[in-house]
Amino acid sequence: MAARRTVSRSSKLGPEERAAAITALKEKELDILVVGGGIVGTGAALDAVTRGLSVGMLEARDWASGTSSRSSKLVHGGIRYLEQLDFRLVREALIERGLLLQRIAPHLVKPVRFLYPLKTPVIERLYIGAGMLLYDIFSWSGGRPPGVPHHRHLSKRQVMRAIPSLSKDALVGGITYYDAQVDDARYVASLARTASFYGVHAASRVRVEGFIKVGQRVVGVHAHDVETGERFDVRARQVVNATGVWTDDTQAMVGERGQFKVRASKGVHLVVPRDRFQSNTGLLLRTEKSVLFVIPWGRHWLLGTTDTDWRLDKAHPAATAADIDYILEHVNQVLQVPLTREDVEGVYAGLRPLLAGESEQTSKLSREHLVAHSVPGLVVIAGGKWTTYRVMAKDAIDEAVAALDGKVPQSVTQDIGLLGAEGYQAAWNRRGKIARAFGVHRARIEHLLNRYGTMTDEILDLLRERPELGEPLPGADDYIGAEVVYAASHESALHLEDVLARRTRISIEAWDRGVSAAPVAAALMADVLGWDAEREQSEVANYLKRVAAEVESQTQPDDESADRVRLEAPDIAASAL
Repeated sequence: MAARRTVSRSSKLGPEERAAAITALKEKELDILVVGGGIVGTGAALDAVTRGLSVGMLEARDWASGTSSRSSKLVHGGIRYLEQLDFRLVREALIERGLLLQRIAPHLVKPVRFLYPLKTPVIERLYIGAGMLLYDIFSWSGGRPPGVPHHRHLSKRQVMRAIPSLSKDALVGGITYYDAQVDDARYVASLARTASFYGVHAASRVRVEGFIKVGQRVVGVHAHDVETGERFDVRARQVVNATGVWTDDTQAMVGERGQFKVRASKGVHLVVPRDRFQSNTGLLLRTEKSVLFVIPWGRHWLLGTTDTDWRLDKAHPAATAADIDYILEHVNQVLQVPLTREDVEGVYAGLRPLLAGESEQTSKLSREHLVAHSVPGLVVIAGGKWTTYRVMAKDAIDEAVAALDGKVPQSVTQDIGLLGAEGYQAAWNRRGKIARAFGVHRARIEHLLNRYGTMTDEILDLLRERPELGEPLPGADDYIGAEVVYAASHESALHLEDVLARRTRISIEAWDRGVSAAPVAAALMADVLGWDAEREQSEVANYLKRVAAEVESQTQPDDESADRVRLEAPDIAASAL
């Protein structure tokens, strides 16, 4: 049985695989069912299945549609945690950064250089330099090279040469250091697909609406396929709740008081064109509250973030005019030519799941994330940070398997590369030859390799069959039609928004937020997913309403007004039936 599944397993996660997963979920009792398809849920599913367990995973919306697609897109140790003396968390995160860069996803996770501007001589340089030295030392503590260069001290002249657009009065010198960055949504979609490849029965757009209990024990869930309207039950020996900012809502379905509470904190980021100021490095700036990043992002900069309480709609957090002004004001303090609202081409807001407290029954695994067996049969994982998702997933599955009969192997995900990782460096070295063979620009092949790794071959196969798919999408020259087709056929994109907001980042990178690309992308998806003309038009209309509501919400003065305006656009879940 196991051998037959190994032979027939597919690297695709498309409509057929989703249907097969739902059939399997209805028919068999699983060892582990993971609820939540963000970075921690997909990581937990991969961890469990690679231990030899039978595993299912359900996500109410799209993979990474919540917090996991709206981060600062950094894989980092967290410089600011050094000041809080949280050395264990920094060391853990830096070890994970090295793993992601060099072994697990070298095609998706890349080194990125930052400058910390010094505003006072001597004392600040000694203080910050000592922190950077500690950061470098921790990065070596995992028993392997860190994968990025060490920090360096720069004079004011060297800083101005690297970043000519900085205001001369903003600094007396600087220190450069390295972290890493990632397209967070693409990573999660790749992780879900990798989990499916190893045998996870994975289905997005399936909402959990309640838990099945025998006495006090959770033995499964009541599920609702929002694409078809079908309702069905899934049985599992252990259920893992990895729903992030929705943790409290999910726990409420059990009818038990949660052992800890999760508070949502809103973080807003701006996207501006790369040519708005000259710099060959990112920036780390101090604010009165925390830190602010200026992050290189292809042909753009990401500026952020904010940190404010959010108690409104969790699915669609909204940025306000005040949020945007706050970020611009702080970045402009160090620039010669200030940025204005007209320079902002994209805005996105996400929610961090912060732990608001725990009881004495909670097993505290680190300062940043907590795991608890809240009731028999149900494990809850909450808190944490994107970079340490693999450790969080391991801890959650460790807790779940402790309640299973028999001996279950230890986690092996430190040695499991994502699909596309194996052979990536060799493919990168051949990128010039590949470009010449297909008659495309070398930059296009580099773009594909850094999004799909060695799975780029499958994109190129599409281009060989249908050369017209090599055309860029309107208003979004970085992306080609083949990527839209591939997202629907191989990456479980079921709606236009899934492609424009997460499989690609057109919704934040294009000046028109993807309005001109929407009809073209919808037509390409329709061929794959069997949409009729009415469904195709509906997908475009829903996306345009989403964009209009987001843009309008970003002119509002406060959270309540922005939330009200944003929710005027219909949600996909409500419009799919």
